[in-house]
Amino acid sequence: MSTPYPFTALVGQDDLRLALLLNAVSPAVGGVLVRGEKGTAKSTAVRALSALIPEVEVVAGCRFSCAPGAPDPACPDGPHETGPGTSRAARMVELPVGASEDRLVGALDIERALAEGVKAFEPGLLADAHRGILYVDEVNLLHDHLVDLLLDAAAMGASYVEREGVSVRHAARFLLVGTMNPEEGELRPQLLDRFGLTVEVAASREPDQRVEVVKRRLAYDDDPEGFAGKWEQEESAVRARIVAARDLLPSVRLGDAALRQIAATCAAFEVDGMRADIVMARTATALAAWAGRTDVLAEDVRQAALLALPHRRRRNPFDAPGLDEDKLDDTLEEFGGQDDEPDPDGDGGGDGPGGGGGQPPQDAPEGSGPDAGGDQAADIPAQGEPSGSGEQKAPAGGGEQAAARACEPFRTKMLSVPGLGEGAAGRRSRARTEHGRTTGARRPRGALTKLHLAATVQAAAPHQRARGRSGPGLVVRRDDLRQATREGREGNLVLFVVDASGSMAARQRMSAVKGAVLSLLLDAYQRRDKVGLVTFRGSSADVALPPTSSVDAAAVRLESLPTGGRTPLSAGLLKAHDVLRVERLRDPARRPLVVVVTDGRATGGPEPVALAGRAARLLAAEGTASVVVDCESGPVRLGLAGQLAGELGGTAVTLDELRADSIAGLVKDVQGGLQANSRRVA
Repeated sequence: MSTPYPFTALVGQDDLRLALLLNAVSPAVGGVLVRGEKGTAKSTAVRALSALIPEVEVVAGCRFSCAPGAPDPACPDGPHETGPGTSRAARMVELPVGASEDRLVGALDIERALAEGVKAFEPGLLADAHRGILYVDEVNLLHDHLVDLLLDAAAMGASYVEREGVSVRHAARFLLVGTMNPEEGELRPQLLDRFGLTVEVAASREPDQRVEVVKRRLAYDDDPEGFAGKWEQEESAVRARIVAARDLLPSVRLGDAALRQIAATCAAFEVDGMRADIVMARTATALAAWAGRTDVLAEDVRQAALLALPHRRRRNPFDAPGLDEDKLDDTLEEFGGQDDEPDPDGDGGGDGPGGGGGQPPQDAPEGSGPDAGGDQAADIPAQGEPSGSGEQKAPAGGGEQAAARACEPFRTKMLSVPGLGEGAAGRRSRARTEHGRTTGARRPRGALTKLHLAATVQAAAPHQRARGRSGPGLVVRRDDLRQATREGREGNLVLFVVDASGSMAARQRMSAVKGAVLSLLLDAYQRRDKVGLVTFRGSSADVALPPTSSVDAAAVRLESLPTGGRTPLSAGLLKAHDVLRVERLRDPARRPLVVVVTDGRATGGPEPVALAGRAARLLAAEGTASVVVDCESGPVRLGLAGQLAGELGGTAVTLDELRADSIAGLVKDVQGGLQANSRRVA
């Protein structure tokens, strides 16, 4: 087994280290979500923490790590008798992004369950992580149904496996740590809320600190064991401090004044639900125990808010998480009254290891690095302003106009790809998926994952006499098993092709166009799509954003998009064709939806209209689903966008019809219903 990088040898990243240590002290805090750019020691810090977790006592031979003094009465390997057990190191289990549901929660042997009535259960990663650490790298790329299972188990402290009337339950309490790069896409808000704490990390811009990082990493790579040995004393000190804080935790007093501050802070930042209040209370208690105190102070509440609230505050999905610290300080001061029962120790102590308070720079473990101050979350630049909040850019060239601000986004109509796909799970187009409504049955290809019980019984029934059935049980063989086929929804690649020419800037049209695209981006975010952005103006087309899961990155690029020049429509369509060709090689199962946002005009170069028609027919010939958002306005309309939609083999909608609640759309829906009723009557 390789020697992990010492936790105390990490340079900077004080918020990250503190959040991890608080969860080591009190796993009830609910885990940590670490957000940051690549190469910022996210994974290194998590793996290093596992060496600091105290050893655990387990029942010998139990696959579910039951505690000898209080074994789980429902343990599948039980029942266990209380008594002495064996000690082992706390495990750190990594969940791969491509893991299956069975690998996560465990698998039942369906064939033995049906034929013998035996609960033959093979534990999954949740069982392995019990009483240890479960680490999910790139958690934002994990399939949603796996994240749901993972966070449900973390919240309930148990994992449930239900298959065709056979159920297994086992304890699953672990420290959950997820890391993610926001550039690759966000987690859904309801999933973000299930993580107790969140930390933003970024590489230091201080040359001295960067030099120290490189020195330590090179020394570790040259001699991992020797490097770890130099930090063993500091590691032992932090390990002992974790044990002491755990022992002190039940004695920590959370007074009424601190509770009022917690409640007032959550209300002031308009967080939804009560989970934030509970997490803040547990975090503040853990901070006090980490500082060696038995009373929670105002600075503990403040630090708990900085760790527990940034990802919970009510915000637009395209906003970066953050917290207004001035508003936080004002709220804490306003509600910072005394407890009903004053602290008998006066100043609340502060005699514990590392001094008082919970602030990361002051409370970083002794010996955890040279005097390098860590990168604080408040110092990290926001990753994209919300719609309408950024400054307009000045003109950058001849004929180019300043970037227009987008109007307010709205709820859009459902746009989907026709047919039945097999892409990644999402919420847009129909697809064959692992989860959804059952539509049929087939013979399993490989391991059986979703049993179709009725089809299995039907396949086995004709052979019961030949197989010598004599009792009430059904004689089932492998050839009888049938896999359920299911239909759900998939995520698509939504490629926006946006006309940024001078004609689009007339009559403030670009503001409405950007608002429409921003609305479609919001819809793509909610439906778990990948998005890309192609723009065309002047004499060429550019890929403003290659296909990505980061919808907020597309929103940022859209906000700064300038307009001006001619309309090279054919160049935009050909560029879209090139992007889709490359993306099909990378992700062939994900079906594309091209959304062309234009007024349909084509200017510049010889025969621009004919060239645009040929480019559109090229996309249509490959079966690419498309929608043209007609941006033409005014009393006189040429209908060019509708002609373009015909060449593409797609549909055209106006900006007004794009709204889900538009009157034009409502009239069309009503007319369609009336026509359908008339046909049925006839």
